[in-house]
Amino acid sequence: MEDVLINITPQETRVAVLAAGVVQELHVERAASRGLVGNVYLGRVARVLPGMQSAFVDIGLERAAFLHVADIWETRQSGQDKPPPIERLVHEGDALLVQVVKDPIGTKGARLSTQISLAGRLLVYLPHDPHIGVSQRIEDEAERAHLRELLQRLVPADEKGGYIVRTSAEDAAEADIAADLAYLRKRWQEIAEAAKKVPAPSLLYQELSLAQRVLRDVVTEQTQTVQIDSRENFLALQAFANQYVPQVAGKLVHYSGERPLFDLYQIDDEIEKALARRVDLKSGGYLIIDQTEAMTTIDVNTGGFVGTRSLDDTIFKTNLEAAHAIARQLRLRNLGGIIVIDFIDMMNPEHRDAVLAEFRKALARDRTRMTVSGFTALGLVEMTRKRTRESLAHVLCEPCPVCGGRGELKTARTVCYEILREILREARQFGQAGQSVREFRILASQPVIDLFLEEESQSLAMLSDFIGRPISMQVESAYHQEQYDVVLM
Repeated sequence: MEDVLINITPQETRVAVLAAGVVQELHVERAASRGLVGNVYLGRVARVLPGMQSAFVDIGLERAAFLHVADIWETRQSGQDKPPPIERLVHEGDALLVQVVKDPIGTKGARLSTQISLAGRLLVYLPHDPHIGVSQRIEDEAERAHLRELLQRLVPADEKGGYIVRTSAEDAAEADIAADLAYLRKRWQEIAEAAKKVPAPSLLYQELSLAQRVLRDVVTEQTQTVQIDSRENFLALQAFANQYVPQVAGKLVHYSGERPLFDLYQIDDEIEKALARRVDLKSGGYLIIDQTEAMTTIDVNTGGFVGTRSLDDTIFKTNLEAAHAIARQLRLRNLGGIIVIDFIDMMNPEHRDAVLAEFRKALARDRTRMTVSGFTALGLVEMTRKRTRESLAHVLCEPCPVCGGRGELKTARTVCYEILREILREARQFGQAGQSVREFRILASQPVIDLFLEEESQSLAMLSDFIGRPISMQVESAYHQEQYDVVLM
């Protein structure tokens, strides 16, 4: 059984999913980075530009949004090779139902489309396109045919729009697909009704907040409670649940304790652990998790664990524990893409099969689509996990400005030798140019200057004699260890 904790402040929303009191998933959404993509507006055409075959549409933002003729739904319906000119389709002052397909960037306004699409958990609804499609990522032809037939049976007779079955609908229960279909139809009816009543420009539909998506997508029959630490947001989520996901409404609880909700369950400690490179196992072993642009690698080590029987037994038990820990870390950190796991080498084929079976069993609790290969010739397990959102580290952290993401710094001695080479280079360059330099001054961090004053003082004196110029030093407290300047005086 699971419990969901929702901590909401004006700046951000944080969600933790717990199973047996242990954090399994963490979700964070910042108000400042919440985009406009997916929002539906009733806009007003501010200006038509025939030369660019586009129009500027006022949707109530600071800058007018941009609509190209190719993004007008009527041009796609016409079936013509060349769409009619935009000046025939829209006119200045027209009210237009539009959806944001690209956020504003820099000085550019948002990009719009008149083809509305509403995404649910399992389906995408296209109110203007009477077509039923299935995601290409569902490769099993029998499953594709089953989903298409199921949807055709569920779609009401009066339906004028169409649906696309998402990858997440593969193996989904009929009741879940029916609930998603009803949710999307209800959403569209509300948008269409509002468009008749409100003035342009107006926001008609905003993509669901993290808390709302959690109620729709994360809460299941296995969820016991959903605790929300803000009364105002509890009431808003209760109203949302009653209207769109009534089966969830009874699970909502307003947490009113004096101690902060995330403190009570020590979630902040778990967030810190989820950002660490090393994960300790109860047995004394540990994992090393490295997230790179290309893939994520996970290395399993025995550490201080010494089994009571044999080395093979120690390795086997460590790998079994690691299999469960890795499955949890994938969910907790939301790691996606290619993942390579280096379990400790096992000579016994039965041990390898048992670890792989245990790993697959632990992954079964993960809602995200994934594929797991067996052990490769090098003894590695390769897998992929679908990227559904940014990983926790990418949401909460940024690359180190000092090491640039390498995770390592050049030693003070390495920097000292770089500075010596730089002074020699500068002395030769200015000597050849016939320019006179009175003195060279080194500006660097305290550890680098300390090394020049102590162990490398002889190297500096020898260079000063060689170039025939004095070399002085100055500590710059704001400089990091790799940063330095050589100033010509």
